[in-house]
Amino acid sequence: MAVCARLCGVGPSRGCRRRQHRRGPAEAAAADSEPDTDPEEERIEAGAALAGGGPGPSVPRCSLLELPPELLVEIFASLPGTDLPSLAQVCTKFRRILHTDTIWRRRCREVWLRPEQKGQRFRLGSDGGGDLEKGSREYGVCENLRKLEITGVSCRDVYAKLLHRYRHILGLWQPDIGPYGGLLNVVVDGLFIIGWMYLPPHDPHVDDPMRFKPLFRIHLMERKSATVECMYGHKGPHHGHIQIVKKDEFSTKCNQTDHHRMSGGRQEEFRTWLREEWGRTLEDIFHEHMQELILMKFIYTSQYDNCLTYRRIYLPPSHPDDLIKPGLFKGTYGSHGLEIVMLSFHGRRARGTKITGDPNIPAGQQTVEVDLRHRIQLPEAENLHNFNELSRVVLEVREQVRQEQQRQQEGAQEDSQDPAPPAGEPPAKEAAAGPAEGPAEGHQEPEGGSGAAAQQPTESGQPFVLPVGVSSRNEDYPRTCRMCFYGTGLIAGHGFTSPERTPGVFILFDDDRFGFIWLELKSFSLYSRVKATFQNADAPSPQAFDEMLKNIQSLTS
Repeated sequence: MAVCARLCGVGPSRGCRRRQHRRGPAEAAAADSEPDTDPEEERIEAGAALAGGGPGPSVPRCSLLELPPELLVEIFASLPGTDLPSLAQVCTKFRRILHTDTIWRRRCREVWLRPEQKGQRFRLGSDGGGDLEKGSREYGVCENLRKLEITGVSCRDVYAKLLHRYRHILGLWQPDIGPYGGLLNVVVDGLFIIGWMYLPPHDPHVDDPMRFKPLFRIHLMERKSATVECMYGHKGPHHGHIQIVKKDEFSTKCNQTDHHRMSGGRQEEFRTWLREEWGRTLEDIFHEHMQELILMKFIYTSQYDNCLTYRRIYLPPSHPDDLIKPGLFKGTYGSHGLEIVMLSFHGRRARGTKITGDPNIPAGQQTVEVDLRHRIQLPEAENLHNFNELSRVVLEVREQVRQEQQRQQEGAQEDSQDPAPPAGEPPAKEAAAGPAEGPAEGHQEPEGGSGAAAQQPTESGQPFVLPVGVSSRNEDYPRTCRMCFYGTGLIAGHGFTSPERTPGVFILFDDDRFGFIWLELKSFSLYSRVKATFQNADAPSPQAFDEMLKNIQSLTS
């Protein structure tokens, strides 16, 4: 410890300067008369001299304090920003150098020039709405630095009071709004940190881009502290509060909820919400059940306009052998409208987890699960319209899957009850096992490796058309598909009552679209990829992603 302290020019070898100021003349003279060596260092140097066969030439010691200030600025600017506060406590000189704006300018520049933000940046409009603006990275940096010069705020204040303080809330989050959930993306935008709520396009236009609106923003317009503003409502920004509960959870609170109210009362608020949420009026919706669901969602979600809790979510990790790139997709869910689903791959299975949900299947639940070991061959072209033919093929595959699961359970029970066989002898169940049953008609077993790695999508595609009697919210679905797999879909009554998994067909159309046929409901869902770039959203490990899925599912189970 003494050797490290002397490298910086502080500590017992030279005497701490602050302690010298507090000492009297006699104490200072005694301290200066102390030898400039340390017993531990003498032992190390003696051992090195013996190993080298002699004392050798003396190597002059160099202290960081002896380096010129401009070189120290370059060194400190290369360190992580989280280490600089500790470095400022070493000595007065370090503290003084760390007030140099060049160091903090580089720290802020690294945030503004994040590689994932290349070519994209968010811009908040005067009306409170947002739009994605294309622009060069250099232009964005110059604009941010120009804002700093105009406001008179130093880069050190921006980094310490804004970027560093609120770094833990950057990334993707799921708001706790009961069964409905949501998708929040918190990003750095110049001198602001903005929380954007991402919304699916208006039903049933699943291929349209995502919509988004700001829920809150944090900015530093003066040297005192960062200001949190709520962006909810139509009366402009107003005072809000953010509390970081723990590492992967934070909450927002509005202190002026009167800004959320409209002069026309709840009816005007409902009509405005309906236009924003659905892009239509209540008179345009003729389905009575759909009207009830819309009104129920408005009443429920309006209760959360003053306080919300958010939990972190990660994007699914990607592997070279995945069927398609995992990620976020928009999907059609009948009268519930469009919802956001996260597609992830887990070995021989693919799962679709709801990020937004509804009163039947809430957010966090696995809406579809695909068995990549059981590929389904669609009926011939003349039988594509026949629902009974497709249902027969799928039910045969389901029976085969059930038998395989039963054999696995019986085998596991035998392994736990039977003693281990002598060395060199095969297990009894392998010796007695007969030939396996062949695949069901219309069912194709994968060749080669296991899981998605063995499934190479056919680029040419095969004809696809929905069978007669299967309903779809969007008739503009692809008419060719690459391949199909057996899967199950989760259905339940209102309030997530009596949930059960029912058989269905997973249809892969291309790299950005897939579908699912719910046999029992005679319904078809079309999913289209969310084509947006998200920063700070990668899981630190596959285990962390799996744990995140379990957590969001347990909240609504």
